[in-house]
Amino acid sequence: MHSARLPHNRAERFARSCYSSAMRTTVEFDDDTTKAIEQLRRDRGLGVSEAVNELVRQGLLHRPPAPTFQQPTHALGLKIDVSNVAEVLDVLEGHTGR
Repeated sequence: MHSARLPHNRAERFARSCYSSAMRTTVEFDDDTTKAIEQLRRDRGLGVSEAVNELVRQGLLHRPPAPTFQQPTHALGLKIDVSNVAEVLDVLEGHTGR
């Protein structure tokens, strides 16, 4: 027995309840989008709807690379031997035990 995939989140349940999968509408594409659709249709032998759905899925999956983290630093003018953590904390807190 084959069961349909059930929507697992509220937005998906709402979308499925409002729209039929056979819904038809008119969509106007920009020139660059039209070229991408036609290229995909030629390369993979897809219909217009299949090509558009494939391109939409690719766009949904695309994640721009995360920016490289760089810790901001500031010159404090201090020379500290960090091998003794307690001493470093004292210096940074302004306690001079020397």
